[in-house]
Amino acid sequence: MADVVNSFQSGLLAKTKLTPLHSRVLGKIAHCRTAALGGHEEVCDTCGTVRYSYNSCGDRHCPKCQAVKQAFWIENLMQSTLPVKHFHIVFTVPHELNAVCLHNQRMYYDLLFAAVWHTLRSFGYSHYGVESGAVCVLHTWGQNLTLHPHIHCIVPAAGYTLKGQWINIGHSGQYLYPVHQLSDAFKGKFLDSLKRALRKKNELSLFNGVVQQAYKTKWVVHCEPSLAGAGHVVKYLGQYTHRIAITNQRILNIEQGKVTFIARDYRDNAAKKPVTLDGVEFLRRFTLHILPRRFVKIRRFGIYNHTTRRNLDLQFVPEEKPGIDDIINKQQPPENKLQRIERLTGTNPCTCPVCKKGRMVLVKVLPRIRSPGWISQSNTPAIH
Repeated sequence: MADVVNSFQSGLLAKTKLTPLHSRVLGKIAHCRTAALGGHEEVCDTCGTVRYSYNSCGDRHCPKCQAVKQAFWIENLMQSTLPVKHFHIVFTVPHELNAVCLHNQRMYYDLLFAAVWHTLRSFGYSHYGVESGAVCVLHTWGQNLTLHPHIHCIVPAAGYTLKGQWINIGHSGQYLYPVHQLSDAFKGKFLDSLKRALRKKNELSLFNGVVQQAYKTKWVVHCEPSLAGAGHVVKYLGQYTHRIAITNQRILNIEQGKVTFIARDYRDNAAKKPVTLDGVEFLRRFTLHILPRRFVKIRRFGIYNHTTRRNLDLQFVPEEKPGIDDIINKQQPPENKLQRIERLTGTNPCTCPVCKKGRMVLVKVLPRIRSPGWISQSNTPAIH
């Protein structure tokens, strides 16, 4: 992806005006794990191998910086998930409303999250009389990088009644709510809230045509049968949490001003097929999926929301008297980030890649490059 940015960013700037946020993100991706961001020199204490490691940009849109964050997120969620079956539900918005999304992304995505949860919560009370919950993840892209906002949810097959009791919900594990009713309710709630938000900003007249067209469109909510245990469903959702619009592994080649990448064709049983786009168009589509600054794309609702759990004093596991082993374990010092990475991934980043026995020792810190030449080449402000 860094090669795409370096090759086609100037062409994109010639055709369109990038926002400061877009320029900053593209600049970070282009220089991630390069000398521009600095790093350090290491030497193996056994075989003497020298290695130069450069710093990561840490941006959530960068394809190189998500693996560790994803592993940490999965483990954290496993510790706060009910030990019951879960349903995977996907809420999709028709493309007729993309113009509204591009006009005000933050408003559009906030309304989308709110409509999804209001729909799930109302169905929990109307069908089972419980406060339900959900962990929701926003995705904004289709396989060919077009704008396709949708939200992945995992919903537990359990709820908390007004009488303060836990009960199982779902019909024999096959479905949670009637999908057609779910689709209609979601459609009504989202469009109603969207119209009110646009009217409040005096912008409804600009988009009233597409909103009315969306009312006539059939909306689709996809609900899969319940998955296995909590651990399985969290790992399943973990595949979606820290994805970006495209990964480096999907890009096949960059040549003659074009980018070829792999995409699934869902009209042909999700077969993987190569897709070729003009390089500038490819980069333009990628910028469509850069989220607003500090926008929260993973949200917890209901019984999975920390505030709700605290207010209702919810207990996800039975209270037990701690044994001597538990007391000893609690007295152990907490593991640091490096130890956690090794435990979750099975690899130690400090192990020598050549002899596999020695340990890489830091000998020199390499500073960031802050020269005017680097700034002018990247067309972005310096990253501090």
